[in-house]
Amino acid sequence: MEILNVIVAAVAAFGFGAVWYMTMSKPWMAAAEIRLGPDGRPANGGAMPFVIGLAGMLVAAGMMRHVFAMAGIASIGAGLVSGLGIGAFAVMPWVAMNYAFGQRKPMLTVIDGVNVIVGSGVMGLVLALF
Repeated sequence: MEILNVIVAAVAAFGFGAVWYMTMSKPWMAAAEIRLGPDGRPANGGAMPFVIGLAGMLVAAGMMRHVFAMAGIASIGAGLVSGLGIGAFAVMPWVAMNYAFGQRKPMLTVIDGVNVIVGSGVMGLVLALF
């Protein structure tokens, strides 16, 4: 049952990211300086970013499940708040630092930051449901 919980949490966070980036696709592509082809889609698109993204969500959900078990986080509210906290205070500072050193546009940090924080919250919420 734990592996199913991890898979569902990963898919839920990935799904949130899909909706978020569909909504923010134009500002995100501009901020990330993605080269577009004549059809307006990324020039070097493909499936690999999606495969890596889903694999990353599985790893993150597995580790978050482990942390929750070790900390005794079991309620829906605690799962949500803990997920949001992990995203905001563990993952996001690293993203912001990497983007700052990489001289990336601040809007990229904001767009990706919302995904990291809310996606982690979604993951934590789902993990606490089971």
